[in-house]
Amino acid sequence: MEWVSTHKYARISARKARLVADLVRGMPVSKAMSLLRFTPKKGAELILKVVQSALGNATQSRGVDEESLYISRIMIDEGPTAKRWIPRAMGRATRVRKRTSHIVVAVSEE
Repeated sequence: MEWVSTHKYARISARKARLVADLVRGMPVSKAMSLLRFTPKKGAELILKVVQSALGNATQSRGVDEESLYISRIMIDEGPTAKRWIPRAMGRATRVRKRTSHIVVAVSEE
């Protein structure tokens, strides 16, 4: 069985979050959580929270052993982009794109 957890509208670009997601894809949950704790990236903290939520879903619903779970699926999709303006020289302004992403983590038993 597969247990899924999501974090929508995370304030990180999908490109940067995918760098961290590629590190833990297919790993056992316990090993992935220890790796994410010591990865010095913003995406690692966000993905760690989603992995912990998926682990909680699995252990609460069935009482599954934590050691038998692995990350079966992890997806980072682009969310909506907030557009802001920043003033520049000589009366101009340039656009700043605040990107968001949707993080989906699924864990399943081996």
